[in-house]
Amino acid sequence: MNNLNGILFIIAAMAAFTLEDMFIKRLSGEIPVGQILIMLGAGSGAVFAAVALYRGDNLFAPAAWRGAAILRTLSEAVGAMAFATALSLVDISTVAAVFQALPLVITMGAALFLGEQVGWRRWSAICVGFVGVLMIVRPGLEGFDPSVILVLFAVLAIAARDLLTRLVDSSVSSAVVSFQAFASLIVAGGVLLLMTGVQPSGVDTRQGAMMLGGIVFGVAGYYAIVTATRIGDASAITPFRYSRLLFSILIGVLVFGERPDAMTLGGAALIIASGLYTFVRERRIARAEARQLHASSAPGQAAVSSS
Repeated sequence: MNNLNGILFIIAAMAAFTLEDMFIKRLSGEIPVGQILIMLGAGSGAVFAAVALYRGDNLFAPAAWRGAAILRTLSEAVGAMAFATALSLVDISTVAAVFQALPLVITMGAALFLGEQVGWRRWSAICVGFVGVLMIVRPGLEGFDPSVILVLFAVLAIAARDLLTRLVDSSVSSAVVSFQAFASLIVAGGVLLLMTGVQPSGVDTRQGAMMLGGIVFGVAGYYAIVTATRIGDASAITPFRYSRLLFSILIGVLVFGERPDAMTLGGAALIIASGLYTFVRERRIARAEARQLHASSAPGQAAVSSS
């Protein structure tokens, strides 16, 4: 495994996703969010459709359009609607800080719905992470912005998407799954336009260039994160996913003039610390189970060798 290149790719992916968020947030002040989702879904979906066809994958294979795959696509659509709307209303640094709770929610969901064993240490870390979320959201306190709740909806929907991904038929290629995800944005954007009653607007050259930038960086981020997971150890690259928060704070300050306060930064630090602890704990348990399995199979291997 090439961990150095894996780390560089994961950092590049987080930077690319942050730039995609920047373009979405910038455009949301000029174009309806639903229209942005439609354009993003059409552009990125076309890219992954072309990749799938080039690889010889069947975009409409029955296994890709039933059960867990459909539920995953619906979760993607709901998450995109909530996330993009939140970006249009909330500071990009705040959105990114709350979104760092995603690994914790996935761990909790795996324990509650997939039967994975989660001990008291990881449950404690999850609780600490949610304290960090409360520090950022601040329900009932001065400075509370109800729009931040949309980020929590996005986190829940994306966590459901990632958990459902584990249940999707392994014969369905990543390119087809990605095509489905972006195609769902077209439907989500249309639903959002109907819900808000906003009419689509014309797009000038400058706005078209920003939309193209969002599509390019979104696709590039996806490619980079897939490459990173293939060439690097998970234990080496996963912690660097949190670099997205640093990039978002930087973009927020330089592009949007944001100034995250101490409560937001403290909450983000709690979320990241609890997420890293949860990840390290999961790796330790996985290694212990692997050693135990190896030890239990060793006598059988010795018997075979001696025969």
